[in-house]
Amino acid sequence: MRIVDLAIIAAYLAGVTWFGARFKQSQRSLKDYFLGGRTAPWWAIALSIVSAETSTLTIIGTPPLAYAGSYVFLQVVFGYLLARLVISTIFLPRYFERQIFTAYELMQRRFGPHVRKVASGIFLITRALAEGVRVFAISIVISIILKTGGMASIAVIMALTLFYTFEGGMTAVIWTDVVQMGMYVVGASVSLFVLAGKIPGGFSHALDLASAAGKLQVFDFHWSWTKPYTIWAGLIGGCFLTTASHGTDQLVVQRLLSARNQSQSRAALFSSWIVIFVQFAMFLTIGMLLWVYRSGAAAPAQPDRLYPAFIWESLPIGVAGLAMAAIIAAAMANLSAALNSLASATVVDFYEPLSRTLRLPAHYVKVARISTVFWGVVLGAIALFASQWGSVLESGLRIASVTLGILLGLFLLGVLTKKPGESAAIAGVLTGLTAMLYVKFATNIPFTWWVMIGSGTTFGAGYLASFVIPGGRQNKEGGTT
Repeated sequence: MRIVDLAIIAAYLAGVTWFGARFKQSQRSLKDYFLGGRTAPWWAIALSIVSAETSTLTIIGTPPLAYAGSYVFLQVVFGYLLARLVISTIFLPRYFERQIFTAYELMQRRFGPHVRKVASGIFLITRALAEGVRVFAISIVISIILKTGGMASIAVIMALTLFYTFEGGMTAVIWTDVVQMGMYVVGASVSLFVLAGKIPGGFSHALDLASAAGKLQVFDFHWSWTKPYTIWAGLIGGCFLTTASHGTDQLVVQRLLSARNQSQSRAALFSSWIVIFVQFAMFLTIGMLLWVYRSGAAAPAQPDRLYPAFIWESLPIGVAGLAMAAIIAAAMANLSAALNSLASATVVDFYEPLSRTLRLPAHYVKVARISTVFWGVVLGAIALFASQWGSVLESGLRIASVTLGILLGLFLLGVLTKKPGESAAIAGVLTGLTAMLYVKFATNIPFTWWVMIGSGTTFGAGYLASFVIPGGRQNKEGGTT
């Protein structure tokens, strides 16, 4: 009875891999491989941004939040909008002053090459760990479909995604993101419609039951340092989190840099928020409907399996295959984005500056492809250990939040001040890292506040250190000597 569903999934996997690999011929330089030649329209970049920040974590991790609680997670999404205002005002103008490939080149101009490598190194470590969780999330879905173990599940998707990312670079990433974004929105919409139809009384009756149980609550105005989802944690913490992830993290900055100009980059950034808000509301609604459908039963021991298990076991033949293919689409979109951004930071921030002689563009493209394969192996290895880290959605956010604040504090120090030099900046980073390790392991402060704490500590310590450590004079690249 599963042959039709499996055929739909197999056809999708083969089709998107073929589609992405078709862009191989256009990859002649690093500009082509890492920025898509800066030819993609703003709307495609917007959808690619959504795909990059969504991942399987959103699809399988968001419904359990509403199943066990309510819609309060949406408060964080309002903070995402504030962050886009900050990014478009502070960061985008500086990113488009010159032709750069990574966000961390900006740090070299301001502080020097050592700070650039520190910032890029933080990105590589953090992104690899966070993406390892996302790869593990893929294995949850595949194991439900194929009844296979973690290793086989990870290998299937990793191999296919790695192939078209290796061949087509950023152009393949952006355009497959567009296809995959449409795929998982359609899949979620269909599963939501079918799920509502399975509830006696339909969607309106489900809303009545959920409302009576307090599951439609969106805003919590209580002040608390220990509750992760309040309006204050959402607006302030969500703003800091997204300013860091979209303004300093190469995963998203790379997409902003792929736009034809600053105005198109800004349009992509703001329009992506609308899509993000709608899709989070959709997946929270799916979680609420699952709670009604299961008559308020307690969440299973592995809540991340709740939504994909319902799809595979309860949806009609064909519809289940479409919905599962949609989840896999989101997984592949995020994974390809991560592989390309990790490779770009590796080649542009480390390999290229260390090259003693200037090589032909084809050489750097070859190194970029080798780097893509290397990071694919690393992410697969990390995914094997991620099953011990709890909820996939919150695990991914916690990992990123530990160091994103340090990066944001460093970038704000470089953009908003002139006095601190390279040594002061590194002192700020070390202080910020110490503070975040203390917050994570010695306090009960939830992850929604971590980026604010990390950025404030890094910025403050770096600025104060500049009064003790001389900044040096500015060189032509903006660094200190």
